Amino acid sequence: MIHPILALILFRMQEYFSKFTFYSITALHFFSSCRSKKIFGFSVSLILINLASIMERADENLLPAVYKEVSAAFNVGPTDLGYLNFLMNFLKSIASPLAGVLAIHYDRPAVLAIGTVFWALSTGAVGVSQNFQQVAFWRAVNGLGLAIVIPALQSFIADSYKDGTRGAGFGLLSLIGAVGGIGGSILATVMAGKDYWGLPGWRLAFLVVALVSLIIGLPVYLYSTDPRRIPGNHILDDDDYERLHLSSKDVLPPTSIWIDSWVAMRSVMKVKSFQIIVLQGIIGSLPWTAIVFFTMWFELIGFDNRSSAALNSLFAIGCASGAFLGGVIADHMSQYYPDSARIMCAQFSAFMGIPFSWILLTVIPQSTDCWLAYAVTLFFMGITISWCATAANNPIFAEVVPPKHRTMIYAFDRALEGSFASFAAPAVGLVTEKIYGYDAKTVNIVNGSAEGAYALSRGLLTMMIVPFGVCVLFYSPLYLVFKRDRDTAKLSSFKDQELI
Repeated sequence: MIHPILALILFRMQEYFSKFTFYSITALHFFSSCRSKKIFGFSVSLILINLASIMERADENLLPAVYKEVSAAFNVGPTDLGYLNFLMNFLKSIASPLAGVLAIHYDRPAVLAIGTVFWALSTGAVGVSQNFQQVAFWRAVNGLGLAIVIPALQSFIADSYKDGTRGAGFGLLSLIGAVGGIGGSILATVMAGKDYWGLPGWRLAFLVVALVSLIIGLPVYLYSTDPRRIPGNHILDDDDYERLHLSSKDVLPPTSIWIDSWVAMRSVMKVKSFQIIVLQGIIGSLPWTAIVFFTMWFELIGFDNRSSAALNSLFAIGCASGAFLGGVIADHMSQYYPDSARIMCAQFSAFMGIPFSWILLTVIPQSTDCWLAYAVTLFFMGITISWCATAANNPIFAEVVPPKHRTMIYAFDRALEGSFASFAAPAVGLVTEKIYGYDAKTVNIVNGSAEGAYALSRGLLTMMIVPFGVCVLFYSPLYLVFKRDRDTAKLSSFKDQELI
């Protein structure tokens, strides 16, 4: 005979188990229904992916927004700060192929979740670091997380839109992601000037972004569905979905993950359009890496934290608007000039970086009285120089390889472009210090420094105007090879379909 207390315990356990089973089944049904829901015509998956993009951009903009405070906290100058950016970007670049390898055999929401954990934990660790070496180590780990996330995000968007609308799709991703970039920059810049409960504001900003990133990463993993597994995708039409679905399957019996990855890598590296875009991107990424010093430059001129944050926000708003505008314009023009419109849009955008950089860094007097002139210039500069990725690079990548290789091509683009471009930040520091005489020991960072602002502006000018000009020239060979590569990719997809 069972003891009454034991019988009661067993009864309660059975009751709790029944409730747990009921709630688990209910949760599974809820997860499944959420995956199929649409909000304002967009799937929950796309919405969550864009939320992840918001947090990714917020994370990237945190450290540059508090360069002044980090410089004071650890007694380092522009060169050392540039090395922090170099470490993150270099690891983010060379580790990017890992995203392509993972995406071949795993759903991209799972890949995104893995990357999110890496970047969130490392961002929080930067906020509690006690010396410069610790900051450097965790920034490197942060780059590893972003290396996994960014190519997966880009290929997710490429698979969710048709050929004629990808510019708008990538532009929308950039526009929404800019909200995170602006938010992260404003949050860090404004909080950096104060202490909260005895904790410096710049440290608290890192902890807040880390926590929110983890919170966003969970629903991305639970609710997002890889476009390759969605029959009747709400954006792809039936023909496009069928081609995407069939060509993403293995034509031959599955081999090892490394053999599949090696085949994908070789296929991507042979594409001429990919080679050309990567070559121009190595040069074209240099100005964008140098731009991380804008906040420090504004504060050396004498602008306070709020004014600097406002200037950065206007530039970010201009870039976000320009990325979307450029994508839409390229989509529209490609209907009439399918072989050249995207290339022309990219060349126009790269060229506009030359006059705007000159006006911003040399023509406008470096004085706090010129805030409005800086604001207007930065806004229109952002609108015009931000077209290349959304109007040309990303849509072209999606068209010149079969769908099953899209994550790999975005991953290798980041690996090759970013690894070289990551040298720009320390290069700006070296040019600023060695050529133009910036001295971190004598420059008064807190109250501004005319000499320091001048030296930094000349370092930025050197790393912006020349690369923008070279980038314009390097786009030209695409006029000869893009059409051929696009037709080859379509033929490959159709052959895969026939074999199946």
